[in-house]
Amino acid sequence: MKKFNLIIGGIGGQGQILLSQILANSCILENYDVKTSETHGLSQRRGSVEVHLRFGKNIYSPLVKEGDADLIISLEKQEALRLAYYGAKNKTIFLINDFVIPIIGGKNFDDKYIKESLKKFSKNIIFVPATKICEEKLKNQILSGVFLISYASYKKLIPIKIENIKKSIKELVKPEFVELNLKAVELAKPADKRGYNTD
Repeated sequence: MKKFNLIIGGIGGQGQILLSQILANSCILENYDVKTSETHGLSQRRGSVEVHLRFGKNIYSPLVKEGDADLIISLEKQEALRLAYYGAKNKTIFLINDFVIPIIGGKNFDDKYIKESLKKFSKNIIFVPATKICEEKLKNQILSGVFLISYASYKKLIPIKIENIKKSIKELVKPEFVELNLKAVELAKPADKRGYNTD
């Protein structure tokens, strides 16, 4: 593998930066060259937060070019629309948390609009109710991001071994939260058998 281009997007407070650190550390454990970058849009006020992560052999730039993402993970489904132009129809996989944070004072988009819009940028769109699952099973919505990157690993949507994600969690997450995060990893393991919506 020469390179893999990943983008994680969502709303401020959903843990994108920690997810990028976990994945970057996992890449190092896999002996990949890795570069990361992040952009914040008033993240403390629920603004958009976008993380780029590129890894493989001899990576020189941290930014994913338009139409060049291999995988786009969106922690909030309306935010997937902001990331769409990084997608390419025959290349990109969209992995989307089936969860919405209403835009106060702005236009909100329904599921049909989101799905039809994303189909212009990718043939492979997966919606997973990660927030709902983590809330029901672990009583913690913020774990939806760890759930999704683990799901991506288990489903081989990303060339990173789940063992290295677990190791990275143990190294980077505060000790009192390690066990809970590892439970989110395990919770993602049988996720492909739950009938998630793949377009």
